[in-house]
Parts: sequence; structure tokens; C-alpha cells
Amino acid sequence: MNDDVYERLADALNRLPNGFPRTATGVELRILQKIFSPEEAALASQLRGEMEPLDSIAERLGMAEDQALAALKAMARRGLVWGDKHEGKRRYRLAPFVVGIYESHLDQMDHEFAHLFEEYMAAGGTAGIMGIQPALHRVVPARGAAKTEWILPYDDVKALLVGAKTFRVRDCICRVQQKLIGKGCDKPLHTCLAFYDIPLPPDPNDVSLEGALALLDMAEEAALVHTVSNVAKGVNYVCNCCGCCCGILRGITEYGLADSVAAANYYAVVDADACTGCGICETRCQVGAIAVGDAVAVVNLERCIGCGLCASGCPEGAVSLHLKPEPEIVHPPEDFAAWERARLRNRGLA
Repeated sequence: MNDDVYERLADALNRLPNGFPRTATGVELRILQKIFSPEEAALASQLRGEMEPLDSIAERLGMAEDQALAALKAMARRGLVWGDKHEGKRRYRLAPFVVGIYESHLDQMDHEFAHLFEEYMAAGGTAGIMGIQPALHRVVPARGAAKTEWILPYDDVKALLVGAKTFRVRDCICRVQQKLIGKGCDKPLHTCLAFYDIPLPPDPNDVSLEGALALLDMAEEAALVHTVSNVAKGVNYVCNCCGCCCGILRGITEYGLADSVAAANYYAVVDADACTGCGICETRCQVGAIAVGDAVAVVNLERCIGCGLCASGCPEGAVSLHLKPEPEIVHPPEDFAAWERARLRNRGLA
């Protein structure tokens, strides 16, 4: 019976736009067994990918509304489901595995979970989640790496934050997970920034707007790539990613998925006369897109993701970001709903 509910939950998660591909080893079921109780799995497996009123869910589950509400509220607190209020009515939906359930379990990340996740991503999770378009995340360039007049409205990382009322920082789950399997790097750990357009009750992880902007500066100094949800409107977090730990950038660096992240609409240009061949840009690039050859840095445009870390770190100012020609610019989906529709079409699930 227990195995059946986890099988059903895995299939329900795989019907969501983000995907949760099944594997030959069944490691995905062991992950779900670690996260969900059998009762939670049975409930979650009957939820859908769109918000539904509580009364509709309770009726389908054959539960009293107050009983369903208690269960769903408890699951929402752990990030297993998403909830909101619409016209005074509570609504819930199944949260995707990535980005969603997995990231909500930072505090539960341990040696077993870290190894299960690594096994899953290698067994097909990476290809099945990161290999579908539109990508989960898109790159936002480092501040000052490109001319102000070239920065597209959705690419101004500072503008994304201004207007938010609450800012919270937590550890990067990718670097935590990699350290637990004996890998990882020495990049800063406390770098994942979320922001909300409403005031929230005080939390130990709260920072001010000034603190949030200082975090972005620190991330750029540490050569971390800013990535956000791959939408033009509704962004509410900034991840600061390294190519060795970040699950999305590892799609490029380890799994050969060139489009595992949506590149920014910019490309790096080196002024050969100003370049001294110091190699700083090469060490800062997280995807191996720039290297020093014949004493001058050379950009591999097929690999460049437009993050601007080469430009922001060049002591000679010899590297800059240029806006791509209009025919090459790819705008992100308008919002999360548009992203989900496009993703379902491309997965043949529309």
C-alpha cells in the first residue's frame, strides 16, 4: 500500500510542468519516502498543478473540510503544497519537486538525503528537469557589467528588489548538499535571497534592503552567478550560483545541457588592447566560457551565459557585456502561469 501511494505521488509530480522524471533505479521513490509520510503522499498524489478551492479538494478526497484544511496547512508549512486565498477562499495545489519541495527541505538535508538527490540527478533527474524548455532559471547580469541603457527591464537585479517589504537570506541548499557528499567549494554559503511584497512576521533570517543589496555585491565579488525564476514578472528570489555545486549550472558544467539555464541577453566582449592576460576572468567564469590564449582572454560565445562576472572582476576594465542583436534576444515568459503553459506544451502535456 505504501509503495503504491509513493508511485502515485511520483506520477503526479511528473505531470507538473517542472517534471519529476521516473528512473530505472526508483531512487525518486526513496526520496519521496524520506520527505512525505504515507498519509501525506496519499493526499498530495490527488492534488493538481493549479490552485483549487479547499471545498473541492475535500470533496474529492472524501474528507471533512476542517480535516483537509488542517492537513494541507501542515503540508504547506513544509513546502509540500502551495496555498493562497482567492476571493476569501483558501486554495491549494501540489508544489513541484524542483523548484519547490526540494528547496523547502534545507533544514532536513542530511547525509542520506544528499546522496539520494545526487543519485537521482545522475539517473535522469537532471536531463528530465533541466533539459526541458523554458528553463527553470535565467541569468541576471552582474550590476555595472553592461551599459545602463542596454539593461532590459527584467534584468536589473537591483530593480527587482526595490519595492519589496521583506527580505530573507538562507544557506544555499546546493552547496550544503554537495558538502554532504564530500564535494563542494569554499564559496560563501549564506547567499540565497528571497523577497516579498508584503511585510512578514520577523524572522532570524531577515535583512534590510541595504543588506540584500550588500549580499548581491558580496556574491559578485565571490564570482557567483545571479539566477532568478525564468519569468519577466513575479520574480521573488535571487540565487547566487557556482558552477561546481548549483544543480542548474551543473547541467552545463557536468551534464552537457547547454540550455539548462536561460542565458542573459548579453555576451562578453574582450578589448584585446586593454587585456593583460592575467586570467582573473577565466577563474571567475562559472561555466568555462572564457580562457586566456596567446596572452589575451578569448570568449566562447556558444558557452557564455551573459552573467558579467568576467567584466565585473577585470582589473583593467578590458571585458564588458554587450546586448545581443535583436533577432537573438529571447524574452522570458511573461509570468509563472505563462511559463507553466509553455513548459507543459514542450513536455507534450498541454
